[in-house]
Amino acid sequence: MLTVEGLNAWYGPAQALFDVNLSVGEGELVVIQGLNGAGKSTLLKSLIGIGPRATGRIQWHGQSIQDWPAHRRAKAGLGFVAEDRRLFTALSVQENLWIAAASAKHPGAKDTPAQRCDRILALFPQLQSMLHRPAGQMSGGEQQMLALARTLMTAPRLLLLDEPCEGIAPVLVAAMRDALLQLAGEGVAMLVAEQNNILAGNAQRVLVLTSGRMAAAV
Repeated sequence: MLTVEGLNAWYGPAQALFDVNLSVGEGELVVIQGLNGAGKSTLLKSLIGIGPRATGRIQWHGQSIQDWPAHRRAKAGLGFVAEDRRLFTALSVQENLWIAAASAKHPGAKDTPAQRCDRILALFPQLQSMLHRPAGQMSGGEQQMLALARTLMTAPRLLLLDEPCEGIAPVLVAAMRDALLQLAGEGVAMLVAEQNNILAGNAQRVLVLTSGRMAAAV
């Protein structure tokens, strides 16, 4: 599904990733662990095409995509949920969801936006009562749910998740974990960066990133 070979990344003259290799197969949950500053966010941003200058080989279903812009990677089925959420805070929950649905025009989108929205709200029932609330008036955990729900509205084939359970209330951590594990059980492939071991115990593989280098696989 996704294969990465010899990925290097730089912020100006400073190198952040060093010859990173990894793969994610159909339906796999792969976790990347590492301390703050290890390069986890840089890796995910490089894969979606919004990060620093990067070299190496990124293949998506056998096709090289390292020269593709981010919007083309997203339309091909890569979905990214950033740690900073990147919501339209002045818009409502519903508006955030429907804006995302408008971009789902790749072959992976096999249902209608309305059908997709119904399934997502069943996955995150907390959002059902907030559909008309501006995203800027939600708690951090609620915003994180919305960020994931919005990405799911694009019908991604692989989710790239940057610390999805970090810094939110414990009750919402449990809801987020359960939703992600349900998605994994339904066959949604995921590459998750985390340092709190919320999902690692259920992963097919755990990769460890240390100072921009892939150190181990479990």
